[in-house]
Amino acid sequence: MNETKTVVERFALGKPLFSVEFFPPRDDAAGERMLRAAQALQSYEPDFVSITYGAGGGTRATTLKYARMLKEQCGFEVMPHLTCVGHKEAELMDILQDFESAGFRNVMALRGDPPKGETSFQTVAGGFSHADELVRLIRRNLPSFGIGVAGYPEKHPESPDAGDDVQRLAHKVSCGADFVTTQLFFDNEFYFDFVRRCRQAGIEVPILPGLLPVLSLAQIRRFSSMCGAALPPELEKRLEEAGKDGVQEVGADWAYEQIKGLLDGGAPGFHLYALNQSKATTSILERLRDRG
Repeated sequence: MNETKTVVERFALGKPLFSVEFFPPRDDAAGERMLRAAQALQSYEPDFVSITYGAGGGTRATTLKYARMLKEQCGFEVMPHLTCVGHKEAELMDILQDFESAGFRNVMALRGDPPKGETSFQTVAGGFSHADELVRLIRRNLPSFGIGVAGYPEKHPESPDAGDDVQRLAHKVSCGADFVTTQLFFDNEFYFDFVRRCRQAGIEVPILPGLLPVLSLAQIRRFSSMCGAALPPELEKRLEEAGKDGVQEVGADWAYEQIKGLLDGGAPGFHLYALNQSKATTSILERLRDRG
């Protein structure tokens, strides 16, 4: 098992960092599939893996359970997500102390999306309205933790414009965040332009590009609509022509080419949204390994 490190320490090693994201499975069978996918990635030695947190705290126990498994069974450095949705400040501190007791030293601090069926974020009494408040809470009470926050290359869907969005991110970072992981995107120019605007706004922390290898055309159309990520016509055309059986290969090819371009352009690494599956991710990592 790797010695526990904060993500900021891993960035400081000076080599491109890569990470993989999982989500809490709904039942034991799905949990076994997730762990098999995680085990398939062990030999590639990701710098860390993250595991998401359900809206309204619905996966609180499941997130912690599988975060422990990823750490203990696979030897990964694990970064649990934490959102403000449905929690008072005291409850957030309880969760953070659970993370610390479990040996985690990194957390992804997010406001979170509205629970299913709701269209807007609702702050609970005694809770937080924005991720910057959660970042402050973590930095004040767990000063040695590595803290990640989210960034949107094509702006957050709720932001009035890209300039406002970057200023909000700058404030969030100033509250104590160590790095930014981006929402998914399919055109690298969005990432590089986002980084330029962030640097101009005084954001100096690493900005890790987040990529999703497409597994389903219908799924990616839905995801893109939800998060405001543009689906390039060329990618959409290739996916349509590939048919159901060829979509994953096209998705892996596109993500691989993105990663090459990002690393060549100076990105500090990459983060893969694996969706609890390993085939596309291992295909990408194997080609990167061959490339050196």
